[in-house]
Amino acid sequence: MKKNGILNSDISRVLSYMGHTDTLAVGDCGLPIPDETERIDLAVKLGVPGFMDVLTEVTGDMKTEKIILAEEIKEHSPAMWKEILDLVKKMDNPCEIEYVSHRELKEQTKMCRAVIRTGETTPYANIILQSGCLF
Repeated sequence: MKKNGILNSDISRVLSYMGHTDTLAVGDCGLPIPDETERIDLAVKLGVPGFMDVLTEVTGDMKTEKIILAEEIKEHSPAMWKEILDLVKKMDNPCEIEYVSHRELKEQTKMCRAVIRTGETTPYANIILQSGCLF
């Protein structure tokens, strides 16, 4: 049994398979997940688990060099946007931030190793994390 880190076996497996520039998405409970992309469904009920709880744990266990957010989060969910930016500032490495349309973000989930579905109900609480290199 694992003593530390992410206990969810699917998330742990996906993170261990990721290489430099591979991507992983964390999304709210309404984010459509393409059939060709692995779904890791953590949603228990509306709001549980929360997006930031999951994102904090994933980024704590993943070297992230870039994040992709929907441009719409700035206007429609500014508090969530601020929480994400605050988390990015605390990362142990510089992290590029890219903004795309929500439509483009959904399209990019087709290229992700997996999409982690949370119970989050905040609009546009979706992110794509691009893996960095450990050395």
